[in-house]
Amino acid sequence: MGQPVVHFEVIGRDPAKLRSYYGELFGWEFQTGDAATRAVSQPGNYGFVDGATTGGGGMGAGINGGVGGGEGHEGRVLFYVAVPDVEDALRKAESLGGRREMGPEGTPGALVVGWFTDPEGNLVGVAGTE
Repeated sequence: MGQPVVHFEVIGRDPAKLRSYYGELFGWEFQTGDAATRAVSQPGNYGFVDGATTGGGGMGAGINGGVGGGEGHEGRVLFYVAVPDVEDALRKAESLGGRREMGPEGTPGALVVGWFTDPEGNLVGVAGTE
């Protein structure tokens, strides 16, 4: 079995407006706090959304996500894949023709994240505890 997609992010310059937009559009409710790293979002400006509110409707459970960013953060939509070791996953991505963009960053033993671009330039995240 492959590694699952475990998290998504919508990042922009006005995260409060984005949270309002997606909340109204999809009925998502947010718990606002800090992202795993400042590279993801300004402190205190990351809205976590529980997968229980992103799923259902006959489509199964949803994926946990977040909407954040702030001044200095470029807009993007990103998904994260669970991996046993973020550094190993980033090295493998590079060996296959991708490019490391960020990481590993975070708190080992709790949450560590990294980003890479695939050979076409698409940004992908990896997340784990190592």
